[in-house]
Formats: sequence, structure tokens, C-alpha cells
Amino acid sequence: MAGLNALEGAALVIGGIYMLVMGLLGRPESPQQAEMGGLTLIALGLIPLFAARGLLLRRSWSRGPALITQIIALPVAWTLLRSQGVLIPAGIVLAAVSLTALYQLARPTTIGALGIRRPGAEPEPEPDAESGRGTAA
Repeated sequence: MAGLNALEGAALVIGGIYMLVMGLLGRPESPQQAEMGGLTLIALGLIPLFAARGLLLRRSWSRGPALITQIIALPVAWTLLRSQGVLIPAGIVLAAVSLTALYQLARPTTIGALGIRRPGAEPEPEPDAESGRGTAA
């Protein structure tokens, strides 16, 4: 799951760097638009990269940015699927990655591993070191 978020983030950052370099060194129709688009993609790519790091470290805050990234990726995948040529396979891959990541993020085992409790649920008691419960004998 963290790998899927990192993959999406890396793809966005690489695409942003490419757009930025082509805007600076190439001959785009609108250099300012290419440069701003590149910077925007780089900034948007950092969100799933930070979320992936948080997921690896099992931080509960990381689930929100990861979910938002996947939800935003679905309309992008739909747009790619409705286009022509080489963009259609890219849309298929993006849709598959996004749906897989959404499924993984919604699983009860993932929620539990991140330490997220349902609203109103009581926290689980910590094992008592003095009574010997929860420790290996």
C-alpha cells in the first residue's frame, strides 16, 4: 500500500521535473504554463510520497492524504481512459493502482495497524507489565 502511494508520487514528481525542464530548455508553446505545470506536479507528487512514508511508519495521519490521493486519481484515470492512443493503457494502470490502494486503505487490518479507532470506541487496554500479562514467559 505504501509502495503504491510512493509509485504515484514518484511518477508525479518525475513528470513535473520533465515538464519543468522542457519548459526551461525546450520550446513549449507557453513556457510559463509548462513551468507552472511542472512545479504543480512536483508539489502534488510530494503528498503521496509523504503519505507513503507515514504508512510505512504506521502513522494514523497518513491514511487521509493517501485516501485523498487515490480519490483524486480516479477522475484522472477516467479522463485518460476516454482519450486516444497511448493514454488509454496509462488510464488502465492508474485506475487499477488507485482502486487497489483504496481497497487496501479501507481494509480493517490496515485501519487496525495504523491504530485508528472507530468514533466512540474505547481504547484497548495496555498490557500490564507488573501482572505479567502480555509478556513472553
